[in-house]
Amino acid sequence: MTRRELARSYYLNEGCKSWTIIYITQYFMIIVMAILIGCSGWSYDDWIETFYPSSMGGKKSEWLGYYAKFFPTVEINSTFYRVPTDDIVKAWVEKGSKIGKFEFSVKMPEIVTHQSMLENSAEKAAAQASSFEKICIEPLYNAGLLGSVLIQLPPQFTFDGGSSLGKLRTVFEMVAHDKYSYATEFRHRSWLNDTGTDLKSDILDLLREFKVANVMVDGPDFPTTRSLTSNIAYVRFHGRNYDLWFKKEKDKEDPRINRYDFLYSEEQLNLWKPKVEELMENADQVRIYFNNHGRAKAVRNAVYMMDILGISHETLPKQANLGDFA
Repeated sequence: MTRRELARSYYLNEGCKSWTIIYITQYFMIIVMAILIGCSGWSYDDWIETFYPSSMGGKKSEWLGYYAKFFPTVEINSTFYRVPTDDIVKAWVEKGSKIGKFEFSVKMPEIVTHQSMLENSAEKAAAQASSFEKICIEPLYNAGLLGSVLIQLPPQFTFDGGSSLGKLRTVFEMVAHDKYSYATEFRHRSWLNDTGTDLKSDILDLLREFKVANVMVDGPDFPTTRSLTSNIAYVRFHGRNYDLWFKKEKDKEDPRINRYDFLYSEEQLNLWKPKVEELMENADQVRIYFNNHGRAKAVRNAVYMMDILGISHETLPKQANLGDFA
């Protein structure tokens, strides 16, 4: 039996929601790789009756616990829009600790990535990132609840040689990259190599130097790059609403609620299976988040991804009205 088959058997029997590649010796078992799949956020009103029962409509404090019945990880997007208060972080720690076998990945605040870095204030951005570590990242880490820290760069942050690389280096040098798992998402094509298939060698070298993961994306505005730059693989699915992605407003007659209202087809996700399996063979941890959250379509796709990878999970609730695959 292969290591992959052993891991699948072990986790199906244990009823876990992640896959782990294991190595068996005569006396003990060593866990060497885990894959965790979840959604980008859990607090969406349009998930009522599509994922959350209607009876939970006025009980947002219970949503995370319900979500965690199906997924072992979640990506917190709210930290991008505002730095959380101590009370909010304490609430996440309290709820996460009660859940058990659960983790939060958090998004770096926009004051770092979309303001200070764009304003050529690399030192200020680095100080803000360090402060965010103390306020949010460190408490989650100390509680055993931290997944990765996502640094999503704005589309306006372009590659211009030494200057842009220097800004990233300044931020990476300030944060505790050896202690926490960091991942960076690039969104402008100037960061790509000449063939447009991967990041430029200079940026790959920088990411590897600081053990920062290159975020692989499936979405309208950036190609899927392949290079691993740390022992962590980080993948984000944004949906493929090409016609909506760059619009300021959608047409009134468009039934989609936003640009993230997209359901991946089985065929589209099946093409990702060998890519994910390759990541599983070469990384210690793989985190996959579905950001196509409109009407809980992220839930449906995340569950299907677990299915095609053979990961055990709870059956979706009967009241879930997630629609058919396109």
